[in-house]
Amino acid sequence: MKNKKLRIIALLFLISFINQSLCSQADNVKVKLITNKGEMTIELYKGTPLHTNNFIKLIESGFYEGVLFHRVIKDFMAQAGDPNSKNETFSGKLGQKSYGGNITAEFNSKYYHKKGALSAARKGDDINPSKESSGSQFYLVQGKTYSNQLLENMASQINNKKKQALLVSYIQNPSNIDILNRLQKYQQSNLQDSISLFIEEITPIATKDFKPFSFSEEAITAYTTIGGTPFLDGNYTVFGQVIEGLEIIDEICNVKTLEGDIPEEDVIIILMKIIK
Repeated sequence: MKNKKLRIIALLFLISFINQSLCSQADNVKVKLITNKGEMTIELYKGTPLHTNNFIKLIESGFYEGVLFHRVIKDFMAQAGDPNSKNETFSGKLGQKSYGGNITAEFNSKYYHKKGALSAARKGDDINPSKESSGSQFYLVQGKTYSNQLLENMASQINNKKKQALLVSYIQNPSNIDILNRLQKYQQSNLQDSISLFIEEITPIATKDFKPFSFSEEAITAYTTIGGTPFLDGNYTVFGQVIEGLEIIDEICNVKTLEGDIPEEDVIIILMKIIK
């Protein structure tokens, strides 16, 4: 009888432990962000583990305490994370430095740039074609609302750019040197009609693996109601969302700014801590 009771107790303990583990796995980590403009609660996504884990490590190290929002644009976003912004004697341009190495992009169609999105800043495509994220710089989206027609036009523009990128990559591929030589011959002779026909001929081959981009119904609803920055989707990694205190983003993004989108008065991160 005693052994049976011990087995029951052990089984109940195991079930309790499993339930706790499952709850822990199901819950996203939450962060309290306290600024001199107010407080926000941010939920970090599990679907972007590289960014989420890096952000948690920086928070736990106290890195963000005293960091400024150094770039603020009304109806767009507020950006922070430059370690130089904590140095009161720094007189250079903020936004040029990050803490830690770059992070591989983690694009996930479930996560998009609706108002309150937490996204990783990065350097431009000209020097960062793989769209790697900054090690510490991030931005919070304010954005604005868009009509369905504007979103359709935006998706079309995004797809055109993706096709153009595939075409350029195909032409510049060393294994397609004959293609490049042929194109250059037409260009040197200024044979515009031949160039057009040639591009038309190779486009289906160059874009055979093209997967068209489209906004999800959920994203369309968000962008037409609470707003956001849909033109950034698929270009910058979204790894969290403000779930409490959206109005604080408005407080930050509506401050007066100087040349270069620098807030006239400091907007400071007082504390950032993990709350779950």
